[in-house]
Amino acid sequence: MDYKEENKIPNVVNDLFYEYQVDAKPFLKWVGGKRQLLSQFEELYPEDLKCKRIQHYFEPFVGGGAVFFDVVQKYEIKNAYLYDINEELILSYQVIQKDVIKLLEFLHKYDKEYKKLNEKKQQEYFYELRNSYNLNRFNIDYNKYSDNWVPRAAQTIFLNRTCFNGLFRFNSKGAFNSPQGKYKNPKIVDEANLLNVSKLLEIAVIKRADFREIRHDMREHSFVYFDPPYRPISETASFTSYSKFNFEDDEQIQLASLFFDLHNQGHKLMLSNSDPKNVNPDDNFFETIYSNFKISRVDAKRSINSNPDKRNTIKEIVVTNY
Repeated sequence: MDYKEENKIPNVVNDLFYEYQVDAKPFLKWVGGKRQLLSQFEELYPEDLKCKRIQHYFEPFVGGGAVFFDVVQKYEIKNAYLYDINEELILSYQVIQKDVIKLLEFLHKYDKEYKKLNEKKQQEYFYELRNSYNLNRFNIDYNKYSDNWVPRAAQTIFLNRTCFNGLFRFNSKGAFNSPQGKYKNPKIVDEANLLNVSKLLEIAVIKRADFREIRHDMREHSFVYFDPPYRPISETASFTSYSKFNFEDDEQIQLASLFFDLHNQGHKLMLSNSDPKNVNPDDNFFETIYSNFKISRVDAKRSINSNPDKRNTIKEIVVTNY
């Protein structure tokens, strides 16, 4: 029996593809993801969104996409524009949008192969696949969609689901470097969710781009949510990187300038970031660069510390122009 015959998805899944009740959530584990904050965010969304006066949604740092999934499932958005600088992330979004059934075939294959192995063999499997994944990045044209994007996206999801704590982390050269996690039964294939995500992405334009690129796509009656790499609040807070590009204070200031420009154009804007006042009450960095806007604070639970006792609740800021 060949690969496609052995690992194909049952026809009933294909037949029911468009009958799933859409209830999508992020398809990747994502440190700093916003799912835990959505109930607090809902109170901070613009009234124009709730009153159906906003038609277009923009997210320049889409990451795991929790806010995107929340907004498009609760409100009547006609078009979404999703961007990120991380090529592997955007590749995966586009594969789910265009070729989710083929993607599921590869994920079922990885799931079957991995889970039949003992612990030692699983470790070997993970690191062999991670090494192959890193080497093959030089053979991927990230600017042109092709068939080899599908197994690439499957490998990204597999590594994310089986690596330590779901750390989607790359070194300065662009190599994925998270170690293997210790899971008895990792959920490598979340079939229903991927189908639902694919359905929601039908309204989305997905681009690998710097956050500044949204200037060229802005439309009237838009809501923009910014979730940039957080400004570190301590010397040990920046040990993860989601791409090979750094995001320092200069970039934070450039983002604030974009925020101001889009405000003057009449768009509704919302931005998340760390709150330096958690450790230094006199740090007014964000109060200074967003002095013309409203700054609210929400409670967030730390999730990257390996010691659960140290996953304390801290404050994060939310900047809005309404």
